[in-house]
Amino acid sequence: MSDRHFAFWPKGQPRSMSVPATSLFYNAEVSAARYPDKPYLVFYDTTVSFAEFRDEAERLAGFLQQECGVKKGDRVLLFMQNSPQYAIGYYGILRADAVVVPVNPMNLANELRHYVKDSGATVALVAQELSAQMQPLLEEGLKHILVAAYSDYLKVPTDLNVPAFVAAPRQAIQQVGVSLWSDALALNLRPGPATAGPDDLCVMPYTSGTTGQPKGCMHSHRTAMHTLIAGEYWFNMKPDTVRLAVLPFFHVTGMQGSMSGPLYTGASVVLLPRWDRDAAARLIQRYKVGAWTAIPTMVVDFLANPHLPDYDLSSIQRMSGGGAAMPEAVAQKLADMGITYVEGYGLSETIAPSHINPPDRAKKQCLGIPLYDVDSRVVDTDFRELPPGEAGEVVTCGPQVFLGYWNNPQATEAAFVTIDGKRFFRTGDIARIDEDGYFFMVDRAKRMINASGYKVWPAEVEALLYGHPAIQEACVIGARDAHRGETVKAVVVLKEASRGNVSEQDVIGWSRANMAAYKAPRIVEFVEALPKSATGKILWRALQEKEP
Repeated sequence: MSDRHFAFWPKGQPRSMSVPATSLFYNAEVSAARYPDKPYLVFYDTTVSFAEFRDEAERLAGFLQQECGVKKGDRVLLFMQNSPQYAIGYYGILRADAVVVPVNPMNLANELRHYVKDSGATVALVAQELSAQMQPLLEEGLKHILVAAYSDYLKVPTDLNVPAFVAAPRQAIQQVGVSLWSDALALNLRPGPATAGPDDLCVMPYTSGTTGQPKGCMHSHRTAMHTLIAGEYWFNMKPDTVRLAVLPFFHVTGMQGSMSGPLYTGASVVLLPRWDRDAAARLIQRYKVGAWTAIPTMVVDFLANPHLPDYDLSSIQRMSGGGAAMPEAVAQKLADMGITYVEGYGLSETIAPSHINPPDRAKKQCLGIPLYDVDSRVVDTDFRELPPGEAGEVVTCGPQVFLGYWNNPQATEAAFVTIDGKRFFRTGDIARIDEDGYFFMVDRAKRMINASGYKVWPAEVEALLYGHPAIQEACVIGARDAHRGETVKAVVVLKEASRGNVSEQDVIGWSRANMAAYKAPRIVEFVEALPKSATGKILWRALQEKEP
């Protein structure tokens, strides 16, 4: 790493960080021993202490091993909203020496099929309101589904607005291969000795890209440990700094910064399964929340609440996030409230941040500087490092970089390059570095749409659109959107027999029924033909450049 990256290094922070040579579950054991009665999770005023959390994760691990046949290294799907069961499920899978496969709860059965088949998972932990999407896959590789009702963790009265899907009572299930979460814990089974070490696989978030189907990013306990601790160290987080968790745990930012990081430190986490600006404000006041990680669209909505002055938000010491640049006016509004919004940058392949702004010297709309022990560079097409001010691809080498893509050696080889004898991950992002060593995003080399912080990969949406019986060809591009920043647009050529019989709205409706809502095209344009190269390749960039 260049010396310029250290010019604004946070005061009092070491430049290197020692990562414990343990599994992530050991963090749960330590915090349970240190703070047994302290709340780890707060869910609509119901608390789960650190000791209770460890106990329930171990009971779940026992069920996975003894009743589901989960063995070391097996992949287990985790398909839920933020909830006590999500965190317990995550660490229960780890205690069973297995690998967590977190799945976006917005995915539908057609999309889930790929996760099951590609990961080879035979067991899935699923929320009750999502179980209908997973159950058809029992005949296609899955052998056991464990269904959790969020309402099992509504144990005390609350004046908070509880969404209907959270309050829904537990439903009885009579289907072979499907068990209830509550029944599984009631068996009080205990797992065998923990054998997972730092270099065993820990979690496998899926990411898409230019080739369409999502790919599993293999992370070990060691790579995951790095970023969950790095965030705690960087912001000097303390056990008594209460966190608000509104970013989804299936995404690496929420997973590391709002679930696993606080567990390591011994901090309490106030959970929201779905964004609710009034509930967020009330919870900040009630629990004196000190730290909150949020994407810009959440912050914009939060600050637009006309009732915001009615709440005491003075406890907030730190706000951070990423996914998209924070608008200048919104950052200033936070600053006027005495809050500096600290932006960072990371990918599924780096399991959350590889770069964060120094908290005391943060720059706006900036990716930040490389974290502890991370060597990031901006390089040209020949992988030569560029001087400050010149734009090139960001390549990153660090302890948190993933091991490779699951069962995809070709994609893994293409994702890395060796420079000066070191293995760098090619992010595909185009950035520049200023004279102070801060990184600024310029563009993306990969096709990607950023809709309200959700990454939408056009090739994946196109692959799903080809399942529509009337679509002959499709090209997906980004369109400007006042609220989402970008939204998904599909340029479609219909089969001749369907022309005049299928409308744009028909395609939009079909998309919503067959893919996650954030991926589904909100704009559809019919054309006679798509622009193509001499080799027949669809020229998506030509369509994107025509988009105003």
